[in-house]
Amino acid sequence: MHVEFWGAARTVTGSMHLVKVGDKQLVLDCGLFQGNRKEAYHRNRDLPFAGSRVDAVILSHAHVDHCGNLPSLVKSGFDGAIFSTPATRELASIMLLDSAGIQESDTRYINKKRKQDGNEPLTPLYVTRDAVATLKLFRSVGFDKWFDVMPGIKCRFHVAGHMLGAAFIELQLTENGHTVNLVFSGDLGRPHRPILKDPETVSGADYLIMESTYGNRLHPEEDDADPVLIRLINRAMESKGKIIVPAFSVGRTQEIVYRLNNLVEAGRVPPIKVFVDSPMAVDATDVFRANVDCFDDEMVERILSEEDQDPLNFKNLYYVRSSQYSRKLNSFNEPCMIISASGMCESGRVVHHLKNNIEDPKNTILFTGYQAPNTTGRHILDGNKKVRFFRQEYTVRAQIEKLEGSSGHADQSELLKWAEGICHTGNVQKIALVHCEMDSATALKQKLEEANLPEVIIPNREQIMPLN
Repeated sequence: MHVEFWGAARTVTGSMHLVKVGDKQLVLDCGLFQGNRKEAYHRNRDLPFAGSRVDAVILSHAHVDHCGNLPSLVKSGFDGAIFSTPATRELASIMLLDSAGIQESDTRYINKKRKQDGNEPLTPLYVTRDAVATLKLFRSVGFDKWFDVMPGIKCRFHVAGHMLGAAFIELQLTENGHTVNLVFSGDLGRPHRPILKDPETVSGADYLIMESTYGNRLHPEEDDADPVLIRLINRAMESKGKIIVPAFSVGRTQEIVYRLNNLVEAGRVPPIKVFVDSPMAVDATDVFRANVDCFDDEMVERILSEEDQDPLNFKNLYYVRSSQYSRKLNSFNEPCMIISASGMCESGRVVHHLKNNIEDPKNTILFTGYQAPNTTGRHILDGNKKVRFFRQEYTVRAQIEKLEGSSGHADQSELLKWAEGICHTGNVQKIALVHCEMDSATALKQKLEEANLPEVIIPNREQIMPLN
């Protein structure tokens, strides 16, 4: 038995790992690769294995870089079960339908330009009917329950704390009477964050596959989110500008709304209008409200209190569903904050908001999460003064800001502590670092080795790790 690394190997997006046990094949995550658009299209379309040869999928969580290419797997012949936690199943239904809709609408928009230039039309990676076919294959299982994936493979989900429903995956793999325990971190969250429970740990692992997105950095000891939000909202009110927040519809959007609710209730910010402009974020917020079992004690207490039964709502907060309402925000001339997807500025409504606002110095672009290399968000955050939206160039004149302490990913010290907890209670033979850029993985590898933990590898794409 072995693991083949096909996605998020020496890169952050496109999580996808193939586990082979005897004649059975299991895929851990099947995410969209994000980066250079031409490269991303071909890598996402041309899967490294036929879906018809895969027996099952286990999904760590519902972010598109982990679940977003499942419809392509189904198009290539996969018809087995996709296992996830209940909240992940609910969120994935929103994410995949939204992803299909965005690809359809963006392709129509781009093809108008291509037709004018005499070029052949593009086809979307997948469409809504492919997403619907995928969702029919989901099977939900709660946390901390062993279940049979197929003969020789058992699984158990543990709280990862990264987003609603996010799990790290514990596998018990048996071949010819020999059993190996493999743990896959998915994306690990941080302790003591708003809304969600803290990440758990587990004992008895033999092999560990873990993310290392922030393996080379430490988050600020003090959370900077509230002071930054207060400063930027005051600036917007004074300059009569807009704050554009490219945010992942699931997780980051709800955390920002939660923080804004606290600031509004405490009277720490002036009454600025806030628009959550994403149908997916609106639906995801409803899923949050329905999954109280995933919340930490503070969030549960807020929900149960008579004074504040909805911590994800406040005066002057508007959830926007219709595209017509979204377009009206282009001509909205009052100070406001617009929170819109996608988080890396590659697609969705936020692209239109950036296009209409990035050249005005009164405005601010506020990043709240990781920006993968070669994405539009990364280009802006790196200080490029020219960016392209829908094949047209724009000059960056707006202020560019980032919430340094708001990440949903564990930092170097938190990753090290999590790995130590697993290694000291098991018989770990090897640690594979994935979901990383090389500088992050190299820095974390050094820290793990200094802590006298087992052999650490940073696998290339296509590399095989035997499970002895």
